Amino acid sequence: MKILYAVQGTGNGHITRAIEIIPYLQKKGEVDILVSGIQSDIELPFKVKYKFNGLSFIFGKQGGVDIWKTYWKMNSRKLFKEIKSLDVKKYDLIISDFEPVSCWAAIRAKKPCIGLSNQVATLHPLAPQPKKKDLLGKLVLKNYAPTNYNYGYHFKSLDKNIYTPIIRKEVREIKPTNKGHYTVYLPSYDDERIIKNLKKFKYIRWEVFSKHNDKKYKVKNITLMPIDKDLFLESMASSAGVLCNAGFGTTSEALFMRKKLLVIPMKTQYEQQCNATMLKSMGVPVIKKLNKKNRDKISDWLSDNKIVHVNYPDVTKKIIDTIVENHAGKNIIETDFESHHYNMFQ
Repeated sequence: MKILYAVQGTGNGHITRAIEIIPYLQKKGEVDILVSGIQSDIELPFKVKYKFNGLSFIFGKQGGVDIWKTYWKMNSRKLFKEIKSLDVKKYDLIISDFEPVSCWAAIRAKKPCIGLSNQVATLHPLAPQPKKKDLLGKLVLKNYAPTNYNYGYHFKSLDKNIYTPIIRKEVREIKPTNKGHYTVYLPSYDDERIIKNLKKFKYIRWEVFSKHNDKKYKVKNITLMPIDKDLFLESMASSAGVLCNAGFGTTSEALFMRKKLLVIPMKTQYEQQCNATMLKSMGVPVIKKLNKKNRDKISDWLSDNKIVHVNYPDVTKKIIDTIVENHAGKNIIETDFESHHYNMFQ
């Protein structure tokens, strides 16, 4: 059996999840790996057959996506060329972790594509939705990487096809401690904004992993360092708590390790708003911005020792077994999929 597994390269969570999934897929057949996007800091330890530019969101420095840089980096002609160049007809199973080239290539070839991501879970009818409606954000989330059948992960299992998070092996095996510092990962904020706000908490040791510099340095009670997955895991596992955006990977791992958590969802990222809504329903504090207005809430979080308890068993094998059993070699699209998608790349 030939399998195409396509991974979104914007953000590290997709890549760390893929590292766990790929070995199980390789037991099922011959696996070709596709990665698109330019924002991940982690490399896959597997041979990647297709490396595409895709459609990446560029992190900004003020709490959200940099719309102008994203637009500037976006090359629609190149994207269409990548979609047309990808021959998916030879595959018995196509799985996409919110990766657009594979999804649209499958649409063009009229082959079923299986969605396997946190993003599909945020759109589930049972998933909590933000009070503030974002029709454009929801539209983008639905159409960025459209799939025919969906399996997802959320912070809670919502039904038989929405599972609890995939936690990487290194996290499952590590023994958490508490050395008193707080680990920070806010890639959508620049170092200056982070330093300005966190240095006010003079009694706290902050370990900040920055996407915007490549050297380690210290400012008063704040240590800033470039992103390194091993150092980050070591810092998080030995921390008193984690301050991060509302992406899925870091938050899931922090919950698994029983760390107290404070999240700041990225602006203009609808799935992070959905993630934050779910986390808030579970008792995780959420603030809108890293600014002076929210320093009291950060102070309250620092003084509060509340831990949200979760149960995240290893379900990776079960997910892959289910997808292969239900979809391998079945090239007929049985669901009512929007027909206009098929016309876009004719």
